[in-house]
Amino acid sequence: MDSIRVTAKTVEDAITEASIELGTSSDNIEYTVIEKGTAGFFGIGGKKAVIEAKKKFTDEDLLKEVFGDGKKEKKEAKKDSKKEKKETEEVKKEAKKEKKESKKEEKEIKKESKEEKKEAKKDDISVAPVARTEKAEEKETSKEKEAPEPKQPRVPADPEEVCRRAETFLKDVFRTMEMEVEVKTQFEEDTLCVDLNGDDMGILIGKRGQTLDSLQYLTSLVVNKGKAAYVRVKLDTEDYRSRRKATLENLAKNIALKVKKTRRPVFLEPMNPYERRIIHSALQNDPYVTTHSEGEEPCRKVVVTLRKK
Repeated sequence: MDSIRVTAKTVEDAITEASIELGTSSDNIEYTVIEKGTAGFFGIGGKKAVIEAKKKFTDEDLLKEVFGDGKKEKKEAKKDSKKEKKETEEVKKEAKKEKKESKKEEKEIKKESKEEKKEAKKDDISVAPVARTEKAEEKETSKEKEAPEPKQPRVPADPEEVCRRAETFLKDVFRTMEMEVEVKTQFEEDTLCVDLNGDDMGILIGKRGQTLDSLQYLTSLVVNKGKAAYVRVKLDTEDYRSRRKATLENLAKNIALKVKKTRRPVFLEPMNPYERRIIHSALQNDPYVTTHSEGEEPCRKVVVTLRKK
């Protein structure tokens, strides 16, 4: 800022007037005495003091000195942002890897199933040629067309084998993770219920149950590998599934109230198919709101909207 020239009776008065004009404190003034001034004799022949003054710092400089220029905070925020971005990318990579592995497993299961069917078909075909007349062949062909092909009976799963496969796979996984986990299995009506007990089960549950869901999916692939009958697998620990269901049902009711009040749709966070079904079921009988899902896996989410009348 440009300097100003101030005239007063004394230097001190001139400094005070300069601080008023510059809008700052006297500590923040830099001044040069041009003329000290004299009182004269009985007030006659006296001279006024003259100084040239300017601010040491601008208001912005003072704020920077007191509060800092924010560079450090910006740097830290940038660092945190990079860290979060890196963690997000790692989670995405892991999800892609798991998806790729699961697809590979599915392809192998389908391939083995096709090979088994192919071998069974070969066994059913008779290799010995039979001499027939044209009329007899036509008669048999027409009978084959009329009669429907018998369906292959659905082979029930062996409960002992299913439990053994699941326990062996999970114990190997926990051994690799260096975790002591008790695995309890129970087979009922084509459903295998697995309960896990141990210390620090939060690691197995993961964020919003993602680790538990992944472990359940892999166990299902192992149990159903090469089997005609499909076995449903339900993996749980510390009653997490029931607690999560109650939480989601309560969330669904609160979201429904919000939609009724604001009359605007609400988008929930991405969920797996099982959790989305809980939200849909909780609100299916509500006369004022309706639900649907949007997006692609694994970012598919439930949308709660006002029901059209």
